Parts: sequence; structure tokens; C-alpha cells
Amino acid sequence: MTAFATVPSSVDDPLPVLCVGAGAMGRAWLAAIAADPEVRLVGVVDIDLATARSAVAALGLDLPVGADVAALAAETGARAVVNVTVPAAHHPVATAALRAGLPVLGEKPAAATLAEAVALADTASATGQLFMVSQSRRWNPQVFALRELVAELGAVGSVTTEFFRAPRFGGFRDQMAHPLLVDMAIHPFDTARFLLDADPVSVYCEAWNPPWSWYAGAANATAVFEMAGGARYTYTGSWCAPGAETSWNGAWRVSGEKGSAHWDGDHDPTLTADHAPTPHPPSRYSGIAGALRAFVEALRTGGTPMGEIHENLMSLAMVEAAVESADAGVPVRLADVLDRARTTAL
Repeated sequence: MTAFATVPSSVDDPLPVLCVGAGAMGRAWLAAIAADPEVRLVGVVDIDLATARSAVAALGLDLPVGADVAALAAETGARAVVNVTVPAAHHPVATAALRAGLPVLGEKPAAATLAEAVALADTASATGQLFMVSQSRRWNPQVFALRELVAELGAVGSVTTEFFRAPRFGGFRDQMAHPLLVDMAIHPFDTARFLLDADPVSVYCEAWNPPWSWYAGAANATAVFEMAGGARYTYTGSWCAPGAETSWNGAWRVSGEKGSAHWDGDHDPTLTADHAPTPHPPSRYSGIAGALRAFVEALRTGGTPMGEIHENLMSLAMVEAAVESADAGVPVRLADVLDRARTTAL
């Protein structure tokens, strides 16, 4: 368990927080903050102050705004930060907050690079503050239910995810070298770790761009991860696959010695086996609201939450390793990727 400073809160004494980032995702987080009775929004930070003021006004509130997270925290008495900036800003914003003695709940990815994420893990340890990454899809109650079914299968041999969508985003994604792997695949990669309670050992990945693609980079990819314990996790997907699209969560199959578990990404998962599944209560968490609830509870109790930065590093490492393998055309060991990131971080 990673030790960090606790911050008490309750419905009678809600946690005062700053939200950093007031764009579209920032506004989703502002709504989640406003709906949580144990959290109190005390200010909004954005380099565009007009955007920050507009976001505050949309909530029907009159709150201070600013461009500097540490300065606005000192002015408002904030005790924690929700970082919803663009990935390139995750490292500087989280670093400034942690060094100011503020725990941070940040949007995925932890940082723009694995080396920056490793540096943030070191900063969190040095400052004694919690840095938790919100992998929102891991907080899906259906993922929790699928994990319970996986436990019914005995030894697991393989996990597969199929992801086929055709979104036309425009903007930066259209120009990325690996839009699918870098911008989207971290969600299923992280979920696979959660389902198996295991980390990856190595990966072989191929990425390519079909001739009709509207992306400049590789919109298709297939990656095979060897997981600790011997299971294989296979991800195959495309961001330019019109027709019969899968869920945004992908379509999942987990194959084990006693049967298989299936999840279409939108409905409750099912078990195909010679026994009925053991009933379990539904998860209390869901989406970004669930991540916020877990963050507040961790600060209150001192329990290490899912997504704590040291635990989350491997999910981002899976992305970087898959990209490295696709570019080099050879299998890549996760330990080597992490070692290089640590060297760069130092």
C-alpha cells in the first residue's frame, strides 16, 4: 500500500476542490463534482479565463477562476484538485498541485508519456500526496460483474477484445501516428489487467491504416499480450470500421477451464458454463462519478484506490509497448519499456 496524507470529508464537511480544465470533458467533471454531496467546488482553473467563467456560469454559480492551480488553491482553501486538462498538460498541472500539497484526481492518461507518468509517481511519493488516475471505464458496474464471472472460470487461458467503430473526430486525432492505440486502447488494456488481476509480460503488435481511412496514422491494430500467469490478452480494433459497430467498450470473451464469460460492452455480462454464477451485489461505483467517489473515500480512509498512480503505470506502459512493437515489428518486453521510462524520468 502506498502511504499518502488523508483529508477528512463528509456531507456536513465536503471536500473543497478545484477543477482544472473547463472544456467539454471539464464540464462533465464539473457536473459530477456538483452532484457529489461530499465534494464542494471552490474554483475553476483554465488558461482561457473566459472558458472558465462560462463553465462556472453554466452551473449557476459565482466562483473564482484563475490560470494558476497553486495560486487559486491558496486563495480558495482548496484541499484537492481534479485535473481535466489535455494530456500534454497533465504532468505540469499535477506536479504543481502535488508540490503545493494537494492530492490529485486526473483524467487518463496519467501523462503524455510513460516517463512523465513515472516522474509523477515519484512526485506523489515525495510529497506524500495521493495521485489517482480516473480510468472511467474500469468503474463501469458491468466490468465489476464481468470480473466476478471471470472468477468462476478457474484458470483463464485467453481474453479477447474486439473494438470496431468509425468515429470522425476531426482535430488532433486525425493527425496522430497511432490514434487507436494512443487515444483509446488504454481503456481495454487497463480493463484486461483488472479482469485478470495480472500485469503484462510482453506484447507483439501490428498496426496499419486501411486505404479508405480518414486518419493519417494507423487506425487499425492487433496486439497480443502475454500476461503474468500465462494467459494471453488479444486486442483487435479499428477506428475506421463502418457497419456493425461494437460498443465503445468493445466486445469481450474470457475463456477458462470451466467455461467462458462474455460481455457485449453495453449489457450485463453472461456466463456459459455447467454451473450457475454466484450472485454478487452490484458495484456502488459508475463512470467518472464513481471515480470521484473512490477518490474522496480514499482520502478519508487512507485506503489505496484503483488507479493510484503506481498501480496505473502499467496500463500506460501497455500502450507505449504496443506502439513500440508496432513500429519495430518485434515483440517488446514490458520490463524494458518501464526501465527506459524510469531512466528518462530521472
